[in-house]
Amino acid sequence: QVQLVESGGGLVQAGGSLRLSCAASGGTFSSYAMGWFHQAPGKEREFVAAISRSGSSTYYADSVKGRFTVSRDNAKNTVYLQMNSLKPEDTAVYYCAADYTGRLPRIDSTYEYWGQGTQVTVSS
Repeated sequence: QVQLVESGGGLVQAGGSLRLSCAASGGTFSSYAMGWFHQAPGKEREFVAAISRSGSSTYYADSVKGRFTVSRDNAKNTVYLQMNSLKPEDTAVYYCAADYTGRLPRIDSTYEYWGQGTQVTVSS
């Protein structure tokens, strides 16, 4: 059983930056591909970014490409999401998730474990 705990959310002005962290425990972190998803009020959960087990492959939603960077430190059992040039439409609860197969990084139903989420609010 893998436990995931996100941190780093908060309130930021448009154009600002935040760095989210997701700490994993209870499993072999390097065995899991990791993903970030977000869910805004009244909307479905959406894919944001993902990273392969080794970190050699990364994937991004078109809406965040060039602004967000996903990375991981397998020695620290942590995955990060660096968010720059934030926009009000980035406001959402951000979740990290772990997927043992890593075959479909953009599909939320393939992820086995989820964190509790961290709120990101971008003011205009």
